[in-house]
Amino acid sequence: MTEYEIAEKFVSINGEGTKAGELSVFIRFKGCNLNCPYCDTSWANTDNVPTQKMTLEEIIKYADDTGVKNVTLTGGEPMLQKELYKLVEGLMKGNHCVEIETNGSLPLKNFVGQKYRPCFTVDYKLPSSKMEHLMCLENFDCITHSDTIKFVAGDKTDLVRAADIIKKYSLQKKCFVYFSPVFGKIDPAEIVDFMKENELNDTRLQLQLHKYIWDPEKRGV
Repeated sequence: MTEYEIAEKFVSINGEGTKAGELSVFIRFKGCNLNCPYCDTSWANTDNVPTQKMTLEEIIKYADDTGVKNVTLTGGEPMLQKELYKLVEGLMKGNHCVEIETNGSLPLKNFVGQKYRPCFTVDYKLPSSKMEHLMCLENFDCITHSDTIKFVAGDKTDLVRAADIIKKYSLQKKCFVYFSPVFGKIDPAEIVDFMKENELNDTRLQLQLHKYIWDPEKRGV
C-alpha cells in the first residue's frame, strides 16, 4: 500500500493561478529535486521535516470531508510522488477539480491522454533561480488551454528571458501565462511596465494573495 509523506494539509484560498481567490484543499508533499534560492516552502524539502504518512484513501477522505471542490497538490514537488496518477484519479472520481503545482523539471507526458487529467501550473525557472538548466522543455508540447505556465521573476534579466521563452514557444496560444514577482525582490510595477513595453498580450501579472492577507512567513494558509 502506497503511503504519501505529507508536510501539511489545510484549506485556504488559492493564492495564485487561474483559481486565485477560490477555496482549495492543499496537500503539500515532502521533498523537492530543485533548490531555488527564493523558495518560500524550502522547509518542506528537508529530510527532517515532520510529516504525516497518509494512504491514497485517507487523502481522498480528508478532501471529501472538507466539502471543498478544488484540490491543489503542491510541495515540495508533487511529481516526485509514486502513483500520483492514482491519487488524481481517485480525487477526480469524487468530483474534485485537481491542480498540480510543479517546478517544471519533470515530464508531464505520463498524464497526456489519461482519462482523468488534472490542470497543471508549471514553473519555468528563470536565471535568478539558478535552476533553468534543469527545465523540461518537452512539457511545452504537453500543456493545454487548462494549464498555466508561471514565470517567477526577481529582476529585469528574468523578465527578458521570460519574454524570449513566451515568444519562442507561442505560449499565449497554448495556455495561461503568468508573471509572479519574487516576493520582496522586484516591484510589481516594474513587471507591469515591462509587459507594456513588450506588448505582452494574453499574459497576466499575479501577486501571491496569501502573502498580502497573512504574514508572508505564515504556514497553513
